Amino acid sequence: MNAAAKPKKVCVILNTAAAGFLHRPVREICNAITSGFADHGIAVEIVLAFNGGLDKRARDAIGTGAADAVVAGGGDGTVGAVAAALAGTGIPLGILPLGRVNHFARDAGIPQQLEQAVQVIADGHSASLDAGEVNGRIFVNNSSLGAYPFLVIDRERRRRGVQRGLAFLLAAIRLIHLFPLRRFTVRVAERSEICRTPCLFVGNNRYLLELFALGRRPQLNAGQLAIYIARQQTRLQLVWFTFRCLLGLTDPARDLRIFHVSWAEISTRSVHLDVAMDGEVIRMRPPLRYRIRPASLRVYVRGETP
Repeated sequence: MNAAAKPKKVCVILNTAAAGFLHRPVREICNAITSGFADHGIAVEIVLAFNGGLDKRARDAIGTGAADAVVAGGGDGTVGAVAAALAGTGIPLGILPLGRVNHFARDAGIPQQLEQAVQVIADGHSASLDAGEVNGRIFVNNSSLGAYPFLVIDRERRRRGVQRGLAFLLAAIRLIHLFPLRRFTVRVAERSEICRTPCLFVGNNRYLLELFALGRRPQLNAGQLAIYIARQQTRLQLVWFTFRCLLGLTDPARDLRIFHVSWAEISTRSVHLDVAMDGEVIRMRPPLRYRIRPASLRVYVRGETP
């Protein structure tokens, strides 16, 4: 934990496409943020964005030097984009969880309520947390290949006039029907393995697989990538494996190949790969070179958060 240093001025980048804006008007949220910081004697500049260009806006905020910290208001994709601009700079990152799930904020112990999240930033306590990187791109939660990028792309393709949940269900049915298995060569440290898998997952630090803790990370500063490779399965086994994952009943020894490493290289015969990072999908050219960037993000957290 770094010594508390209360910011005097912050630049808040709000992604107005985030789920938090679906039920509250943009003006109401902006007023709540402005007044919340003003109560602590902190000046605020609010920059509105709509998904794209978030990292550029964060770099512009850094370039002017007018703000002591940059605050990301949105979901994990927003936090990841702003973190990409701040990683390695030492400039503090504040988080206002305005997304649907907010995994990174949750694992960092940041409260989900807007007013309490503003209070955390105003208190000025920060911690040095890790970030993941693949081919020069930063992610704060995870990156995955195979089934999940397929689901995201197919879900978004179907979403015109269809609710999110139904679109995801239709995409999942199509995934099971097509049952894509990918062949990857995974190189870590001094070893190399070839695997055929429906899903390969790279986490920024270790994820818990137990019931009631599934998908959470006990640490964000252990300095490790956690690689989870689902073992080759039939369609029926894949469906059963998915249900057991959701119930926290995964057997790591039987279901997964797991590595905890500082770097990894993943290659395949494909010219391009769809790579999911913090819920967003980007097309990349393999090989994919992953590495952990220890303590590269200075993030405002609660004073008691280790």
